[in-house]
Amino acid sequence: MNKTGPVVALSGGVGGAKLALGLYRILPPHTLTVVANTGDDFEHLGLSISPDIDTLLYTLSGQDNPELGWGRRAETWTFMAALDKLGGETWFRLGDGDLATHVERTRRLAAGEPLSVVTEEFCRRFGIAAKLLPMSDQNVRTRLETDRGRLDFQDYFVRLRCEPAVRRLEFAGSEAARPHPDFIAALADPDLRAVVVCPSNPFISIDPILAITGVRAALQACRAPVVAVSPIIGGKAVKGPTAKMMEELGLPVGAAAVARHYSDFLDLYVADEADRGAEARLDLPVVFASTLMVTIEDREALARAVLDAADRIRA
Repeated sequence: MNKTGPVVALSGGVGGAKLALGLYRILPPHTLTVVANTGDDFEHLGLSISPDIDTLLYTLSGQDNPELGWGRRAETWTFMAALDKLGGETWFRLGDGDLATHVERTRRLAAGEPLSVVTEEFCRRFGIAAKLLPMSDQNVRTRLETDRGRLDFQDYFVRLRCEPAVRRLEFAGSEAARPHPDFIAALADPDLRAVVVCPSNPFISIDPILAITGVRAALQACRAPVVAVSPIIGGKAVKGPTAKMMEELGLPVGAAAVARHYSDFLDLYVADEADRGAEARLDLPVVFASTLMVTIEDREALARAVLDAADRIRA
């Protein structure tokens, strides 16, 4: 096992970005590729918005907002206040600095640039040395069947604050979409050290990536260990609607259920110390660590624990 080889991380927004930052800080920056969920992307107020990509951009560049947990640091809200006075839609909040990101992305996409090229340029401007890839340059949109009807993701997640009960999820466009070529090439790299599935919501952050034709097969064929970190601690989600969604989808709320969700390609699972005993219900190796990432030191410590476990399993 090449302990200096590249690492691929699959990530959604806030929770995944925390571990992505830990990996970025302990690895030679150019060796990390982060593949971002774009199932959350949508068009709003005429703008192309990529929430998970932006969370990763702001987090990896140290410009994230620690008070809100999303958006840019030291944000101002002049635009939203003016929009509100005009009677515009304000349920999805766009800070003034964040707005610039969306305006420039929209301009470049309209000019014909792929999302991956726009994201690469933003990384350069933000001083990020890691490679940040959208899962695909083609549109994939997460939609949910709920007790209030069929909803687009942001309507469910932001406007309705995850209140509707989820019955089923679909990823519109996933069959026609192609994974980004650099994503597949990274998984096939013979020097690859590990693939890390970050502790993002499995159903709305990681499943859209897995739904793209060819991704699961590439993970199953990957020679490097594929490691997932549990987003559940002691039967509760650290953040967001993961536990609520599991209940509504008829799944037991626990770390073991998430591991089983990934079982067709997973080599190793990292669960929190609070969930010791999960290994008795799983058919794969489980490592226990402190997975609650409150401080930057927590992020780095978990990143080291994940990579050390991956190194041991293929040693």
